[in-house]
Amino acid sequence: MAIVVFGLGVVAASFVLAWAAEAAEVDISGGLAIALLAVIAVLPEYAVDLYFAHTAGSNPEYVPYAAANMTGSNRLLLGLGWSSVALISLYVASRRSGRTVKALVLDSGYKRELGFLAVASVVAFIIPVTGQIHLVLGIALLAFFAYYLWRAAASGHDEEPDLIGPAALIGGLPTVQRRTAVISMFLVAAAVILLAAEPFANSLVEGGKALGIDQFLLVQWLAPLASEAPEFIVAILFAWRGKGAAALGLLISAKVNQWTLLIGSLPIAYGIGGGPASLALDGRQVEEFLLTATQTVMALAVLLTLRFPRWAAWTLLGLFAVQFAIPGQTGRYILSGIYLALAIAALIRNRREVLPIITAPFRRTAKDEERSDELVGV
Repeated sequence: MAIVVFGLGVVAASFVLAWAAEAAEVDISGGLAIALLAVIAVLPEYAVDLYFAHTAGSNPEYVPYAAANMTGSNRLLLGLGWSSVALISLYVASRRSGRTVKALVLDSGYKRELGFLAVASVVAFIIPVTGQIHLVLGIALLAFFAYYLWRAAASGHDEEPDLIGPAALIGGLPTVQRRTAVISMFLVAAAVILLAAEPFANSLVEGGKALGIDQFLLVQWLAPLASEAPEFIVAILFAWRGKGAAALGLLISAKVNQWTLLIGSLPIAYGIGGGPASLALDGRQVEEFLLTATQTVMALAVLLTLRFPRWAAWTLLGLFAVQFAIPGQTGRYILSGIYLALAIAALIRNRREVLPIITAPFRRTAKDEERSDELVGV
């Protein structure tokens, strides 16, 4: 009962938070919007994960659950989120054009996002190799996330927001009513999430014991599914409306946030809770991390050309489903090997795009120069 009640509380508050964050784009622009909305969007997921990490500092039994929630949310976002959005987008495009569309194409502006994800993905392999998430690595990832926000703000995002559903209704209200509604929704939703995070997290562990279900699996999949639901639905709605590139771009940004802000926050929360300077991982967590990292590299290698083909979407979805059919250490290593083999093949095929993508976060574009000139003029 606690899992259901507090889980639904997190889901409902996540929807309210997502609507408020989207509607806030009407009043907030530029770097402030990017920074604020990035933090707000990940609050539901991080509240649960950071609770596990913080509690693990004083209760070693909770150490596996911090990594479980993180790896589950990452693989869910890629295996189910990216693939579903791509397949829906391709279906809609094919139906509208009257011919088969084989790939979802992103514009060149997403090279920077993919570059940040590429750097973070390479760095993330330090974790399964060393078997720990060290505090120094956490601080470095947080600094990299701050740099990501700064670069995104410098590129300028002043276009009109494309709101749908409740967010559009709120965004269309008169200024005073809109701002009052948005602020109220932020405060109430954040309060509910923070209040529900602890009992929801504990109920997953206790409920698993009572029901005879592996607690690790409940924490790994049920908690992220609850917190990721609004983001998935918004992305799917964009895809259904023919905005596939925007939908996939939303989930790519979410992946960058998870691979930097979320992982970087874990050892800090662990240390604040009384743990040492590094969050040590056991054998299963190392395997889960390796599987998550190889899945990320495979998807990234395919996207180097800014094209997400139909076969890649079906492959991600299929391998995501297969992991439940072949659980255990052997299954995880086999899947990691498959992801890695596909990643190497895609990297060889797209080798000319590797360097431009990796260096994209550190290059100044013509748009950046124009933005700098505008700021100097002001």
